[in-house]
Amino acid sequence: MGVNLKPIVIKTEVDLSSLTGKSVAIDAYNSLYQFLSIIRQANGTPLKDRAGRVTSHLSGLLYRTSRLAELSIRVVYVFDGKPPVLKTREIKRRVKTRKEATRKYEAALARGETKEAFIYAQATSHVRDYMEQDSKQLLTLMGIPWIQAPSEGEAQAAFMTKQGSTDFCGSQDYDSLLFGAPRLVRNLTISGRRKLPRKQVYIDVLPEIIALNKTLEDLEISREQLVDVGILVGTDYNPEGVKGIGPKKALDLIKEHGELTDPLLESLTEKPPKFDLAQIRRIFLDPKVTESYNLKWRSPDIGATVDFLCRERDFTEDRVKRALEKLTKGMEESKSKTTLDTFF
Repeated sequence: MGVNLKPIVIKTEVDLSSLTGKSVAIDAYNSLYQFLSIIRQANGTPLKDRAGRVTSHLSGLLYRTSRLAELSIRVVYVFDGKPPVLKTREIKRRVKTRKEATRKYEAALARGETKEAFIYAQATSHVRDYMEQDSKQLLTLMGIPWIQAPSEGEAQAAFMTKQGSTDFCGSQDYDSLLFGAPRLVRNLTISGRRKLPRKQVYIDVLPEIIALNKTLEDLEISREQLVDVGILVGTDYNPEGVKGIGPKKALDLIKEHGELTDPLLESLTEKPPKFDLAQIRRIFLDPKVTESYNLKWRSPDIGATVDFLCRERDFTEDRVKRALEKLTKGMEESKSKTTLDTFF
């Protein structure tokens, strides 16, 4: 779900080439879900190998990462660890949503409504254990570093960016800002177009850069207050938020009262939401992260990558080799490229 801060954050659109020479810590699950959702056949069926294993996520990782590398953009993927206990309700909601979408998808297929089926199919996406394992194996063969977070991947990516290990945190969600990411990049696509969720509609998009300090200065609030705004709107740890309160109203309330308190919550609705305010704040302001990581970008093992994707997962060899050529060239060029550009 993620927190909806879109109406209040300060963002700057940039061309993808403006990120040349930069490094980005990408929320891996965010990307994998995106690949599983959009890389499908016309009737909504995901790409599969002859053994029936889904390969849409591998296709997305290969071609997007290679294209970004071709632009000398270095990426590192960060995988989720154990989710906070408070995320249980959101996880259950997602499972329920997938089941309902699967039912509608199968019914649409039975009626022969392939366009309708494709729309429902997008919401059935689920990252299974073997998909995560395959993704890590592919990234290793490609020479792309990946990090296993102890808990939330976005929190780890935000921490790495704060530490200066990467230049940006890459995610479609705004939660990264609540976790303290100093710079967030959204819409890190390679085509300049993005498919709207559950629709057969594409829109033109450009990468968006969001600087946390600039946003806080413009809104005249602290990061702690931004977290309170997010809690009012609704996060993965209190999905409902407070009924009837959107980002702008939440911002006004926090600026008026200074902080979110239980008495303030009780005054906002007849049935105050039940969640542990202090615990949610702690997840965002003091998340579980690891300092034990080592970011090294290497030249891809072309032979082993081709064997894995083409011999084991039935990819087309010519296309894989072309992508790996782009990756290899980009990795070499990125070693000598540095940019002094500053966005803010």
